[in-house]
Amino acid sequence: MLACTRLCSSTIFSAFRTTPVAAVGHLQRGLSSQTDGEERIASILKDKFPLASKLKVTDISGGCGAMYEIHIESSEFKGKRTVQQHQLVNQALKEEIQGMHGLRIFTNIPKQ
Repeated sequence: MLACTRLCSSTIFSAFRTTPVAAVGHLQRGLSSQTDGEERIASILKDKFPLASKLKVTDISGGCGAMYEIHIESSEFKGKRTVQQHQLVNQALKEEIQGMHGLRIFTNIPKQ
């Protein structure tokens, strides 16, 4: 059996949990601080989706800005299938996506 000689410095997400579990060796930053990339992406999404009731952008690449996870809840998604909601987010971030390794998108419609 081969042993892993290098620890991953990303965040591991369990399918049964809503909160991230940090991988061994992962440095966590303060909960209130955001990276420049997180702030930039959040600003773009706030402009594109002004009716968003919830928005969370998280750099899940360990801080280098190569991969992000986005949770956005907006009434602007009402009547659209999930794939269409994700296409809207992708379109809003078209320029930024070019420099990314990956993007996780989670969209919701507010419950009324």
